[in-house]
Amino acid sequence: MGFKACLDAVLVRVSGDQRLPKRTEMAALRDKAGSFVAEFRYRDRLEGIPIHDEQGTHDRPHDLTCLYRPDVIDPVLAALGSKPWLGERPHLAIFLAAEQGTRQFALTADDERGAAMRESFVNATGPLVMRIVFPEASLLSASKLDDQALRHADITTLDQLARKAGADQALAGSIVWSDKELGWIADWRLALNGKSYNWQVRGVSFDEAFRVAMRGAAQILSGNGQPE
Repeated sequence: MGFKACLDAVLVRVSGDQRLPKRTEMAALRDKAGSFVAEFRYRDRLEGIPIHDEQGTHDRPHDLTCLYRPDVIDPVLAALGSKPWLGERPHLAIFLAAEQGTRQFALTADDERGAAMRESFVNATGPLVMRIVFPEASLLSASKLDDQALRHADITTLDQLARKAGADQALAGSIVWSDKELGWIADWRLALNGKSYNWQVRGVSFDEAFRVAMRGAAQILSGNGQPE
């Protein structure tokens, strides 16, 4: 199972195309997932902590890391009708309005209310090797953009602010807690080559909402079109 999960992850990481794991051809590829691996290793998550029960090493969680060669993975992508995303991955500025009941705020680099969300968003960038930055509150204030104004701000304007924040372009969105959905409703938008893209996820944790944001951004920026 570990080699299969690693194959899914590396294909998305290299191509930016989040649709690949859903392709019907993936079933046959997963059956021989180990054959694509150049090297692999395990890391004991409890490294340095002595074995403390009769189960011994069988009860200790491990992380699996798989290494692949481009000359192996590139043909796999080609067989799926895809290709590597070779260009430099854009640095994104996150413009996000958050709402949970009466608690509403814009996610900024220096507001403690958003500390957990910022950490989660950064974690979501890892699988796709993306970089993000959060705007300073002073930048939004100078632009008269509070959490409500952010929801309707023109993406071209946000792209300009992104460059002031040290990024290449903007990834904008809103995240609202829904008791009905038993989770967050997140809407995302991003522009590329004059075209604006929108996508949504409902009834999820904010960790998953941010993973959806980054997967969608990678899908668009890698040239693979509209996120699902």
